[in-house]
Amino acid sequence: MKTNAVILSAPGKLSLEEIGIVPPEADDIVVEIRHSGISTGTEKLFWTGEMPPFPGMGYPLIPGYEAAGEVVEAGSDSGFRVGEHVFVPGANCYEGAHGLFGAAARTIVTKAHRVTRIDRALGAAGALLALAATARHAMAGPNKAVPDLIVGHGVLGRLLARLTIASGAPAPTVWEVDPARMTGADGYSVITPESDQRRDYTSVYDASGRGDLLNDWIGRIAKGGEIVLAGFYTAPLQFAFPPAFMKEARFRISSEWAADDMSATKALVESGALELADLITHQQSAEAADKAYQTAFTDPACLKMILNWGTA
Repeated sequence: MKTNAVILSAPGKLSLEEIGIVPPEADDIVVEIRHSGISTGTEKLFWTGEMPPFPGMGYPLIPGYEAAGEVVEAGSDSGFRVGEHVFVPGANCYEGAHGLFGAAARTIVTKAHRVTRIDRALGAAGALLALAATARHAMAGPNKAVPDLIVGHGVLGRLLARLTIASGAPAPTVWEVDPARMTGADGYSVITPESDQRRDYTSVYDASGRGDLLNDWIGRIAKGGEIVLAGFYTAPLQFAFPPAFMKEARFRISSEWAADDMSATKALVESGALELADLITHQQSAEAADKAYQTAFTDPACLKMILNWGTA
């Protein structure tokens, strides 16, 4: 079996090529991908070569952990049927390339338990479920508070704000410094840090990945306040101890989504309580993958880029 896939052969070197994929087993499904998203966080770090050592990484690699498509072959033990539409969080099915993420391909083979059935009507927005579930993971669960300040109004920041409102909590404040990203708020305020005089936030969520601003966030929390690191940080994080000591600051790191986050997020999307489609600002044919990735990583007006692999 072979497929066309996006291959990152080295930092900055990306192309669409044909590559072999392993044959499916009884508990596998074969999925024809319709849409895959481009992450401006971890995938960008692989593209720039800034990604620190990470288990399973290496070049060449197939990027992508946000994809949606149709089941075209279902193993006898998979529990799926041909024709079902699914969200795919990546695949490691390639011959001669790392599949650390692995969803940016026309055809993938994956274990059935890894995918999630979704409504075909979601279209390209179905590929955004992973990012939405990651935002939900940061907020939901024992001993977690929803944000009252969110740093960054990119896709993750917007999802955090929307999920906060969907939870019934008071609308958060969102900080953004790029004028191109200050629009699009619905039910919450987006302001610059300089215009915000508050120093009593109880839960500050960073969705910007700007670890160098940690001291600024510490200065904005109330005593006992929490800072949630929801981005990905390549450099060691540092902060001045005396201000954090005086505030009795708490720090929490949020990682990727779990199965219950995906189930809950899917329910919110299907009920209409969480909108995803309007977060897609750019789409490109997979044949123009190199251009699409460059746009996603360099154009601040691009919130979410979707690669289209075929007809919906």
